[in-house]
Amino acid sequence: MSDALFIGVEVDESVARDPQLAAKLTEVCPVDIFSQGPDGALEIVTDNLDECVLCELCINAAPAGTVKVIKLYSGQALPA
Repeated sequence: MSDALFIGVEVDESVARDPQLAAKLTEVCPVDIFSQGPDGALEIVTDNLDECVLCELCINAAPAGTVKVIKLYSGQALPA
């Protein structure tokens, strides 16, 4: 996790290492929480985490259960 106040994101390592899935997550996020490193692996842009609008596009773009968005203020995780 990061120093974000409101939102945390957890991505399964198998997804983070897959350049195609990393590209898909980078593309779907409206607030640029994800980017790709030089090797194509997923990187989380921690400065943008609190910009999350809880749209669940990243959750829906990845295999079930591999991306979680955590509301740090309540402890609730999406998907519920």
